[in-house]
Amino acid sequence: MKILRQNLPAATAVGLAAASGLWAAMLIAVLASTLTAQGTKPVGSEREKPIADQLRELRKLPDDVRARTTKQLALQIRQLPAVPNKLRLANGLANLSTEGDFGHDTLQEVATTLADALKQQPVPAPQGHVAPQYLELAQLVRYEHVQASLDDPQFAAAMAKLEADDQKRQDADFTLRDLRGKSWTLKELRGQVVLVNFWATWCPPCRKEMPDLDSLYQRFQGQGLVVLAISDEDAVKVKPFIEERKIAYPILLDPGRKVNEQFQVEGIPKTFLYDRKGKLVAQSIDMRTQKQFLEMLAQAGLE
Repeated sequence: MKILRQNLPAATAVGLAAASGLWAAMLIAVLASTLTAQGTKPVGSEREKPIADQLRELRKLPDDVRARTTKQLALQIRQLPAVPNKLRLANGLANLSTEGDFGHDTLQEVATTLADALKQQPVPAPQGHVAPQYLELAQLVRYEHVQASLDDPQFAAAMAKLEADDQKRQDADFTLRDLRGKSWTLKELRGQVVLVNFWATWCPPCRKEMPDLDSLYQRFQGQGLVVLAISDEDAVKVKPFIEERKIAYPILLDPGRKVNEQFQVEGIPKTFLYDRKGKLVAQSIDMRTQKQFLEMLAQAGLE
């Protein structure tokens, strides 16, 4: 799940359409409330509730079972009539579907379901912005390499926004200090493979991927891999967390969130990989497994 730093009321205003801004518990609570809100029973809730219940338990499943269940849920949601909860469920599933490696076929079904729901129920554009459901779909298409057929100006705008964001990340530079006081400047690391990871102590998917990332750092450090893990939290919170887990790679602090903003980071975890020439060659929009990290590193010539 791509966890955003935003408060619950703001996310609730758009329901699960902005589920990426919620912790898993918040996602569950808001999803459940949409099925029983205001003392009225939404049309189709008899069919929707079992799906909502399975979404609530999805993160507890072993990865192989979770992949199969995610694909089944995508098909079940697609078969629902065009009621408001269909889009909420489709978007909620999309948020959860990128938290690990559940297979291209699974992600394709998730994207097809979300596109189908948006065709049935187009979402008005917030003033000056793109509705988050279209951004969710665009991220699946651009970064997970699935297909989506959606003739909607907002989807086109979402794709254009992602392209512009990637250009800013390509041109980005920063200087931050790590927990030991050492300064790191991105563009001064040319000649090495640099993996920039945005995370936080309170983020469950971030914590889940850290051991794999640490293992790969120790494995490839001698071949020129540099990992810069950036947190916007205070050192008093980050330092004991890192010491307890014995993480070896550098932890940089960005308390003012200037680098987060430069990289257009609205949800975490996120990872950006630069090759030895400083070219942005790979990125992830959510938690990655060791296998997925290895696939990213291979694009920068580390195998």
